[in-house]
Order: sequence, then structure tokens, then C-alpha cells
Amino acid sequence: MIATAAAITAVTALATPTAALLTLLTHRGLRRAQAAKTLRIDSPRGIDEQGFVRIGGIDQWISVRGEDRTNPVLVEIHGGPGAANSIYTVRTRSWERHFTIVRWDMRGAGKTFGRGGPAGQGEATFERLYEDALEVTRYARDLLRTERVILLANSYGSAFGLRLARNHPELYSAYVGTDQNIHTGGRDTSAHDALRERLRAAGKAKQLAQVEAMGADPHAWTPQQRATYAKLSAQSDPLTLATLKKVVLGSMWLSPLHSLRDLRDFFRGQSFSERITEGTAGLDDRADGTRFEIPFFLFQGEHDVLTPTASAKAFFDEVEAPVKRFALIEDCSHFASFTRPDRFLDLLQTHVRPAVASERCAGA
Repeated sequence: MIATAAAITAVTALATPTAALLTLLTHRGLRRAQAAKTLRIDSPRGIDEQGFVRIGGIDQWISVRGEDRTNPVLVEIHGGPGAANSIYTVRTRSWERHFTIVRWDMRGAGKTFGRGGPAGQGEATFERLYEDALEVTRYARDLLRTERVILLANSYGSAFGLRLARNHPELYSAYVGTDQNIHTGGRDTSAHDALRERLRAAGKAKQLAQVEAMGADPHAWTPQQRATYAKLSAQSDPLTLATLKKVVLGSMWLSPLHSLRDLRDFFRGQSFSERITEGTAGLDDRADGTRFEIPFFLFQGEHDVLTPTASAKAFFDEVEAPVKRFALIEDCSHFASFTRPDRFLDLLQTHVRPAVASERCAGA
């Protein structure tokens, strides 16, 4: 995506010791120090454990944070592929007062990629990451001594999320999808059509030719073409582009959990992880089933062009679940939960937590 190119340029520029650069780094250091104070968890029943855990035969980075171990546990499946959510820990600090958040840098992503490099990621496939997700879930259940956890999946991670929630109701108390990705086996071309229209309206003839040459069927795309499609989708939408700059790059630059080397590894991991999309090219979410045995929630950015809101809502309307709820996160495109984390927390508190509590009572 465009964020990758911009950030690589910025990180590379750090090798040039200019006065402006020193000022920039000083400012970054001060802001990161302030953020680190914000992240401190001092409550008696709190937890702040971060490090590498052996998952699927390799060391993978997992963070477990929350102010009260008795709060509901929320296991997050990040998007990308390769775009670890650990960079957003400061933005989502308020979530940790009400939930214990388990964040995991998948194989091929973030600190996990940095630990082993390209040669140390093992089998980087959709199927392997799915099994990793199950192992991370069981690790979280054992660590926090809870029978089931809330599954929160965003963007590309929601391809895993739907399958985990459908196949393993014994592990999850609710499914929450955001930036929800709906695979249709190539039938729905609305996002592709909308991208072509945006490029045509902007007079981007070269980019339009690229998209038209790829065709509308993702089955036929290479991993590189899928990455190009995502990049052009983001570039062509002003709201998404602004969000990438402010929310995504801003979170990376100021994260107290990430060194400059970690930022380099983040982007190298994204490039490495492009290959994983081969495992989702032929997915068909409706064919796989729209019945879920657990509460089902979709909280979607109102103006999302990368994972279109209309597609997510159409799928949601067909879902059968004990409890279900769809809500818009207003004035947002993709990355909606991180753009408006307080609004997202309100949705978790208003809809998800009561449903989970009811499930617990019913099972008691």
C-alpha cells in the first residue's frame, strides 16, 4: 500500500544526520516517552505481558494487556496481510480498562517477522496462519483462565475471523468484525467498478489501465496484483489516504513499542506476506455458510472503499446468529476502529459485552 512506500522513504532518510532530522528524532523521542507513561498498567489485577511465544513451531510476538484480568478477553486478528495491530496500542489504551486485549503479530508480520526474518517464518500460507490463530486462542484461554474469548478481526484478518467463529464456537463467545472483508468467489465486482470510476474521474489513465488489465476476478490476480489493487484503492480515495497518513503512519512513528528497526521490519513483513493472499483468492463466504452459533457483530466504517460497507451489510443481513448487530462508524473509511477508538469501544460496551454476559449466564 501507499503507506509502505511513504514510511520506507521516511525511515531511509533517518540515515542522513541533518539538523532537521535530529529535531524530528528528538520530537519523536519526547512523544514516545509520554506515550509510554500512558501505557503503564499499575492496577493490582492488571496484566502487561509482551514477548515471544512458540506458536506453530516458530517464535511469535504476543501482547496481553488489560487493567483487570477478570474483564472479558478479546483476541485480535490483524489485517494486511502483514499489518500488525501492535502499532495502535496507544490509540486503543481506553479499551484496556474494559477488556483484556490479546494482540498477536502473525508469522510474516511485525516483530514476529523481525525475530526470524524471511527464512524464519516457516510455512507462510493462509492455512498455516489459521492454525496459528487457533493456537494463539488456546494460549490466551490458558493464560487468562477463561473458557471462551471474544474474537475481534479486522480487514484481511476477518477472512480468518469468519472461519474461526463459524468452526469453533467452543472457543469464542462472540465475533466482532471491522473493516470486514467479504469474499464472493469473484461474483461481486462493485469495489472494482468503483475504483475504476474514481480513477477515471481523477484522470488517472495509467492507473486505470492497470486495473482494467487485471480484470475484476481476484481468482486470476497474482499476489503482487492484489497489493497493487489495494494501493490504488487507497490512493484514489481522499479519506482513506488521509487516514493512512494520520492514523497508520502516525501510530507507527510514535509507538513506544517500536524502534526504528521494528518499523523497517513492519514494512518488510508486509511485502513478505503478500504471498498469503493466494490462500483467499477463491474464498466464498456465503458458500461457506452464514449461520453462526455465537453472537455476531459487524462495526464498519461508513465510507470504507477497501472493504466496502455495502458488501459487509449485505452479508450481515443473511447471517443467522443468536444475537447480531450491524453499526456504522461515522465519518470513517478503512481502519475505522483505530480512527475512532472511543466510538468503537462504545459499540463493544453497548452491544458486545452484554451479549457475552448473557451467554455466560445462559451457560452457567
